[in-house]
Amino acid sequence: MMHLYLIRHGIAVDREDPNCPPDTERPLTPKGMKRSHAAALGLRALDVKPNAVLTSPWLRAVQTAEIFCETIGYSSKKIIRTDALKGTSAPSDLLRELQSMKALVVLCFGHEPHLHLVIGHVLHTSAKITELKKAGLALLELERVSPPQGRLLALYPASTLRLLAK
Repeated sequence: MMHLYLIRHGIAVDREDPNCPPDTERPLTPKGMKRSHAAALGLRALDVKPNAVLTSPWLRAVQTAEIFCETIGYSSKKIIRTDALKGTSAPSDLLRELQSMKALVVLCFGHEPHLHLVIGHVLHTSAKITELKKAGLALLELERVSPPQGRLLALYPASTLRLLAK
């Protein structure tokens, strides 16, 4: 049984900003860094101890993963960057990657709408169950990865994670 934490990146530079870099290089804003750290404190309060951490290679997701890992005491050097968490990837790409892992608790940092598509794929529905807010988290329990079989255990908006830290 695997516990899969899907976490959306924090607040990033607005893509409409005339000085905005290409989408793959959009960084977190100072507010995004601060709120991601506050949300990570909530994850720490839940006493989550990952065996593996994966992130999209896109800058804002990498920065969010590093903030969360630093906060919960997981070495950022062990973060795995994977194309399976890019905003343009198919949910099945991530599940294929997870299938080869022996981890029981996995944190994945990515983007919307990709993350809610992963949730739908695991739950065998095309219904839009949720759209994760910035630095929000969904927890799935996977009985098996292939074919996917699991259930949604929790949804934590970043605001709820911040409250858990208090």
